[in-house]
Amino acid sequence: MDIQAIRDQFPILQQEMNGHPLVYLDSSATSQKPVQVIEKLDEYYRNYNSNVHRGVHTLGTHATDEYEGAREKVRRFINARSMEEVIFTRGTTTAINTIAYSYGREQLSEGDEIVITPMEHHSNLIPWQQTAKATGATLKYLPLQEDGTISLQDVEATLTERTKIVAIVHVSNVLGTVNPIKDITEIAHRYGAVTVVDGAQSAPHIKIDVQDLDCDFYAFSGHKMCGPTGIGVMYGKRDLLKNMEPVEFGGEMIDFVNLYDATWKDLPWKFEGGTPIIAGAIGLGAAIDFLNEIGFDEIESHEHKLAAYAQQRMQTIDGLTIYGPDDRAALVTFNMSDVHPHDVATVLDAEGVAVRAGHHCAQPLMKWLEVSATARASFYLYNNENDIDRLVDGLQKTKEYFGDVF
Repeated sequence: MDIQAIRDQFPILQQEMNGHPLVYLDSSATSQKPVQVIEKLDEYYRNYNSNVHRGVHTLGTHATDEYEGAREKVRRFINARSMEEVIFTRGTTTAINTIAYSYGREQLSEGDEIVITPMEHHSNLIPWQQTAKATGATLKYLPLQEDGTISLQDVEATLTERTKIVAIVHVSNVLGTVNPIKDITEIAHRYGAVTVVDGAQSAPHIKIDVQDLDCDFYAFSGHKMCGPTGIGVMYGKRDLLKNMEPVEFGGEMIDFVNLYDATWKDLPWKFEGGTPIIAGAIGLGAAIDFLNEIGFDEIESHEHKLAAYAQQRMQTIDGLTIYGPDDRAALVTFNMSDVHPHDVATVLDAEGVAVRAGHHCAQPLMKWLEVSATARASFYLYNNENDIDRLVDGLQKTKEYFGDVF
């Protein structure tokens, strides 16, 4: 895996920031885009911009072929059984909200249980809070181990015959924990529950096989995996999706309309009301091509080494606390004693190093960690060890600066 050749394909990484070569360590928030994706978007708008499905003219046919071709790329990317199981959405948040409204609110009743974890992103927490309030269901939490992992024994102990939905993140955006989705799904199915997986932080980094995982729903976003913003995917098993009602109504998703009633199109289009996210889907298809060309075995191996190297280097800094398990995804979340994470991020930014600081849309997890906020450095296929060395140098300067101040 030629990291420099990969970096050369990302125009944004070729610039300086605050007088320093840019080191981008915020890919968990959004990834950068390779030139192939940028050019694919430009090609669509320049050469065949048109609405899809509705027209018979050449532009419309070309756009439709590219749009539905992107759906097939997604199907292969996650190994779904059918294109009917691939719904384009605005992102992970929209996908999970759709599942919570269309499936959750129809299937749950008072006394039923929704099981989630304290490590969930707000996008996989608030929809279930609202669903529980609307249906009378009970929200239950799986306990976390001291290192931020989940014990399968706790899964067995938490689920009951009343459990109907288990909604869980595949990879924590704070801890880097990689949850055992296949095992959790097997347990959930024994109790008759369905699983909803937030794959926003996993789909960009590890090979996803929804048939092997046997999860019932899987959601992820394009912008975290080298694709455009505003495009995501809701995967659902066909038998479940067939019995779910749309949550958006209007053009494109209808079959027949009269004055007082209407019927819906077949899957997947009944969930894609209005003009769909055409350019976004086509761009996502280009991103999938780009990632597949590199290969997920190569990506995973590279990122595993980066995460280990980052932990090794950062553990040499006195007063730095790292959160999460040793075996983690490609991110390190941390705090520096007596220095607020926002101040850490500000000093690093002055050194040309971009990291994230705040609660990372995971306030219950911050409470579990007994902190108000953290800083996070997250890595992707275009990062290298020099980026981590720059991060560590910046952290040393932060420590020296605030040591002088205090």
